[in-house]
Amino acid sequence: MKKQDRNGDEMRSYYDFSAGVRGKYTKRYAEGTNVVVLDPDVANVFKDAESVNETLRVVARIIDLQSHKGPAASRTGRSRRRPKAGRA
Repeated sequence: MKKQDRNGDEMRSYYDFSAGVRGKYTKRYAEGTNVVVLDPDVANVFKDAESVNETLRVVARIIDLQSHKGPAASRTGRSRRRPKAGRA
């Protein structure tokens, strides 16, 4: 196979964009695309996008549950207040 010459930034003569619409799908593409680049050490933990999404959903649920707890509630659900001294 012969290497193509890529010295110029010229379009080939047989490409016809005269009826093209610039940015026709830009909005739809932007709405459905969220690209996140993971660091290599994090990427090694997850086998695919589904496992990343599942983990993030669990973390989001934990954050949601934590944000709905009152300030006096601990992780076990018991009150943080200690009984007053002198009471039986």
